[in-house]
Amino acid sequence: MKIIIATIIVSLTVAFVLGLLLGIFKKIFHVDVDPKVSAVRDVLSGGNCGGCGYAGCDAFAAAVVKGEASPSGCVGGGPTVAKMIAEILGVDAGNAAKKVALLACAGSHECAKPRGKYNGVQTCKAAQLAVNGTKLCAFGCVGLGDCASACQFNALSMGKDGLPKVDYKKCVGCGKCVKVCPKHLFTLVEADKKGSVALCSNCSDNKPQIKKNCSVGCIKCGICEKKCPEQCLVVTNGIPVIDYTKCTSCGECVKACPDKVLHLLQEVLV
Repeated sequence: MKIIIATIIVSLTVAFVLGLLLGIFKKIFHVDVDPKVSAVRDVLSGGNCGGCGYAGCDAFAAAVVKGEASPSGCVGGGPTVAKMIAEILGVDAGNAAKKVALLACAGSHECAKPRGKYNGVQTCKAAQLAVNGTKLCAFGCVGLGDCASACQFNALSMGKDGLPKVDYKKCVGCGKCVKVCPKHLFTLVEADKKGSVALCSNCSDNKPQIKKNCSVGCIKCGICEKKCPEQCLVVTNGIPVIDYTKCTSCGECVKACPDKVLHLLQEVLV
């Protein structure tokens, strides 16, 4: 019995001493936190997605209060959060336009021929390293879903046609899919952007092979350039590139494209 009592007394004494030391250390090493940092942190989305370019929401909150990051940097929160941050800091929200992910490939199972049966590690990165992807088109979507796995907002899923599908109601433009895609097929665009866009990333100049490998691949015919009344479209490195400061969404290039490579953004981002 004496041993039990002694053990309890020693345990309580040790706990008291440790608690006292922790309290002393807390006072010695205490760092005052700017109340604005806490206020900004409270209005963030809390996703810790890294889309802002910082390690997480805490790091972003500290950076935006220091003036090192823009109030519109929280892609998960979008314009609403940007406005609240700006009000806390008493600054302008800046460009808070919502951005979403766009896949520049239409090479589905039906359109793009497979390279063969891939039996390796079932990730796009592994297939890219091992056999340069799963399709004969070296620029096409691998289709093993690295982008969908990386999306923290459940805005990406793999379709039955072998291509990732973006749910634009959920997409916050965090850019995770942009970073993980080994073919670099994703880009971030403003959700309300209008104009034509090429859903193909094939830069090869081997026209017969392009068509053989994928029925919706851009064959660099240049008809889109010729048909554009605003002269805002130029085929650059094998891909139609649009100057959106001139594009009027007339759709003439879309109608003229023989391979249906060009589409209007306002019809894609829905």
